[in-house]
Amino acid sequence: MPAKSKAQFKLMKAIEHNPSVAKKVGMSSAKAAEYTESNVGKKAFGKLPSKLKEGGPSLSVGRGEKLPAEQGAGLTAKGRAKYNRETGSDLKAPQPQGGARKNSFCARMEPIAKSSERGSRARASMKRWNCSGW
Repeated sequence: MPAKSKAQFKLMKAIEHNPSVAKKVGMSSAKAAEYTESNVGKKAFGKLPSKLKEGGPSLSVGRGEKLPAEQGAGLTAKGRAKYNRETGSDLKAPQPQGGARKNSFCARMEPIAKSSERGSRARASMKRWNCSGW
């Protein structure tokens, strides 16, 4: 039986390769291996990276993957595509017009931006997302 989602696939991979996880979940690693093998040729869950290099994917301003702080910081569409491809994530574009994502971002980033120096990427991203007070 193939895994139904990326999360289930990742869990089965963890059970397959880590006996302590298998014991905690109560499933044998052989059974988990059946789940992950049955995904071959069906969904691209097998293409997920098994381990990221230290610090995640390398993104740079020079290659057009990040905006410089003067232009509002943050990732470009090219940078988001690279990050999503290399990590299996689903990053979305900024939501400066408002909404739940904007409120969540502003709430999480505000303490970081307040403690950072002027001209930093954190402050620039707060301004780009149109967070109040920036």
